Amino acid sequence: MKKRKVDIAVISDVHLGSYECHADELLTYLSSIQPKTLILNGDILDIRRFNKSYFPPEHTKVLRKIITLSMKGVEVYYITGNHDDMMRRFAGISLGNLHIVNKLLLDINGKKAWFFHGDIFDISMRNAKWLTKLGGYGYGLIFIANRALNWSLKKRGKDKYSLSKKIKKNNKKSLDYIAKFEKSAVDIAIENDYDYVVCGHIHQPKKSRHETDNGACTYLNSGDWVENLTALEYSLKRWKVYRYNHDKLSPFFMDEELKNMNMQDLINSIAMSKLKPEKEDETPLES
Repeated sequence: MKKRKVDIAVISDVHLGSYECHADELLTYLSSIQPKTLILNGDILDIRRFNKSYFPPEHTKVLRKIITLSMKGVEVYYITGNHDDMMRRFAGISLGNLHIVNKLLLDINGKKAWFFHGDIFDISMRNAKWLTKLGGYGYGLIFIANRALNWSLKKRGKDKYSLSKKIKKNNKKSLDYIAKFEKSAVDIAIENDYDYVVCGHIHQPKKSRHETDNGACTYLNSGDWVENLTALEYSLKRWKVYRYNHDKLSPFFMDEELKNMNMQDLINSIAMSKLKPEKEDETPLES
């Protein structure tokens, strides 16, 4: 099988180091594409809930894959989020083709795109505390219960069920939060003449067009690799939401070089990279 070529791939909210992370599926997806640019839009690592006793090999392989892509010439931008906010102290640092930033502006075929995780809106939405709590320890407890439920359903030959999706769909505060989040992102993007605003954070994959009296923009959210297993892809001058569960070709091979590479090899490769500050201003994208 040939890898799918995409200009840009965006993933977010992977939560490596947490029980709810679907690392195997993400690794399969990353192995199935050949991007020119990979944007990690926050919460890739769940440092906030990091547990030294839980970081399985599958999670390490995802990090290896990302670093391997950067070593092969893919421009990788790690945008910090609220669960990996400790990374913000390293914003502006580059390790070869891997760049750590708090936000990112790209020129994509003559259109301006604004990438950021989205947790900055939490301050202005303090009344919507329910979703914030769901995104922390409570979220993890729900997934532990959900895994037990799905194990039981699988034994009985029934389809998987998502408790968190059901809870969020039936919770008015959650829906209000999501609507306010999208509106805030769109309003700021239009005010700054951005054509695209690309977020993560709320675990709600979406692509929608917005027009107001002040202008227009396209809102994009990459979703997550916890329950939705989604990404954003840009190719042939258009954006689309990729859904792993809808991909008939998702069972894919693992890169041989990745299987044969150990973590020390990666560390040595990074150590040889030249450190240099990376500007967060507008960066042209080669198409």
